Amino acid sequence: MSNLVKINLRDFYPWYTHDEYAEVPEVIAAELFTDRRYEKNHERAMRRNNVLSLDAEDGTNEAASILSSDNPEIVFGLMERCCRLCRALNSLPEKQGRRVDARYLQGMSVQEIAEAENVSESSVKESIDRGLKAMRKIL
Repeated sequence: MSNLVKINLRDFYPWYTHDEYAEVPEVIAAELFTDRRYEKNHERAMRRNNVLSLDAEDGTNEAASILSSDNPEIVFGLMERCCRLCRALNSLPEKQGRRVDARYLQGMSVQEIAEAENVSESSVKESIDRGLKAMRKIL
């Protein structure tokens, strides 16, 4: 049996606004730290090489150019919007937050979420809709 390691979930999930600790097996903690390192290295390489998607029509190119901006006010404004979004997501009940996260941040389909949670698709869709409505009120 592997040893448990205490991790701060705030280090891995941006919607945690305060320290939240959990004990996980060493192998899970190692994977989380490895993934975080990979993501940071990937983001650094993308910025350094100014890599932008040529076929993205979803605002990705604009967001990337803003992030590489020399204007700190623009970057700060974008960071503040991201923090507000994370706080709104974190304010949702656990089930709604998990489903909104899975759908919009992890890119899972409603069907995939329903299968993973062993519930109906309509239940997942309704929960996501209620969560988005609550987030709109906060934002």
